[in-house]
Amino acid sequence: MSPSSKVPLVIFGPSGVGKGTLLKRLFAEFPDGFGFSVSHTTRAPRPGETDGKEYHFTTPEKFKDLIQCGAFIEHAQFSGNFYGTSFQTVRHVAETGRRCVLDIDAQGVQQIKRTDLNPIYLFISPPSMTVLRERLRGRATDSEEAIQKRLSTALKEIQYAREPNVYDYVIVNDDLEKAYEKFRQVALGQEVNQDMLPPLDD
Repeated sequence: MSPSSKVPLVIFGPSGVGKGTLLKRLFAEFPDGFGFSVSHTTRAPRPGETDGKEYHFTTPEKFKDLIQCGAFIEHAQFSGNFYGTSFQTVRHVAETGRRCVLDIDAQGVQQIKRTDLNPIYLFISPPSMTVLRERLRGRATDSEEAIQKRLSTALKEIQYAREPNVYDYVIVNDDLEKAYEKFRQVALGQEVNQDMLPPLDD
């Protein structure tokens, strides 16, 4: 990996865009090259999720205590639950010599930009809102109301990504193999052809 690949990598994009799938492939291919910043959350674990692996699951009271202690680089409330990235988890990954990867939302990006972390920002975009809507419904893990909230949030995230100097790279996940190859190149600090953000007229 190039020297730039040791800089933390912040990945953001709408729920359902495929960030988790891309991350799983990267970690499977380079198990010793990257370390995931495991976020804290107050939401309940989904089937198969393990505390400390997918998330640090905690209570709202404990989460608020951590906010008061200044433990988080960024934190947000989404769909009635809190999510946050702690300074300690990022430090822990760096101490192992691996590149730290953070998977957060647009609100978290705005908070990180006010810190001295100076990471690389990578936005993962859906090909269109129609495709994103189909993906979210296809997961069958959320109610229709929850899906609509996620779509509303997705629109705001894509609009934020269109603002100047928000991201360093953008990948449109319309073909998983092509998207992963570009994702891999960015993660390894290699040159990559930039994608263009799709229109939002659908």
